[in-house]
Amino acid sequence: MQLHAYRLAAALFAVVVTLWPGPAPAQDAPRPVMEAIQAAATPANPQEVIVGAYINDIQQLDFKTNNYVIDLYVWFRWKNADIDPSKSMEFMNRFASDDNRRDELIDTPETMPDGSLYAIIRYQGLFAAKFPLEAYPFDKQELKVIMEDTLANAREQVYVADGKHPVIIDPVITLPGFRVGKPTMRIITNTYPTNFGDLSVGTADPYSRIVISVPVTRPVIAMSLKTFVPILLIVVCASLVYFVRPRYVEGRIGLGITALLTLVALQLTATASLPDATI
Repeated sequence: MQLHAYRLAAALFAVVVTLWPGPAPAQDAPRPVMEAIQAAATPANPQEVIVGAYINDIQQLDFKTNNYVIDLYVWFRWKNADIDPSKSMEFMNRFASDDNRRDELIDTPETMPDGSLYAIIRYQGLFAAKFPLEAYPFDKQELKVIMEDTLANAREQVYVADGKHPVIIDPVITLPGFRVGKPTMRIITNTYPTNFGDLSVGTADPYSRIVISVPVTRPVIAMSLKTFVPILLIVVCASLVYFVRPRYVEGRIGLGITALLTLVALQLTATASLPDATI
């Protein structure tokens, strides 16, 4: 009987691991976007704006509503006195902007020793993030902050990362339930497949885009214990039905029903913080 119970528990554990979904394959960009990118002209002699960031804090990852809270500083250095990228820069993936706070830490741009102009802002608030959960609870998430200039396109202005380490994170940051990785900054060109109704511009207008990414992962060992150990214990307890004498029918049925209800409660608890699945 004991050998049969152990085999049943091992078989159930193997089925759970085998059927666990893997990460979904990446999808290509929509055809209108790709056609617009290919048709867009190559920027020539745009103004360069050096940009860097310091992440002060990360908190409140909400997988149900796909957002998170971040507190960061962003600085700019540039040469042309006719522009101020610290004021025209826009956060593209901010969430619930009424609750966000943007502070200009310098009223007017300061002149640096090399003759460039300098400005810095602090931004605190919610950012939208579409969290892929196919590999939950062993998923890896990328917390992204996306920025573009609202006035100048890539033919007029481009961003340049500030040195080899343009984005730095506070080394004492902790995110309960996650391990925070090393942040990165990418400068890409984003082309919209529309002129937004402006007849003075072309069909596709490229914009220089800043993408700050912070990888966060769940500790594998801790999540494995939290996920599979309760299931294994419930299966083992349910297997005790084989040790109950057949004449105790009520006891055997009660033990099975209790194990089933416990598994349902465990499932509801585990998925309470996840978005509702829709078909």
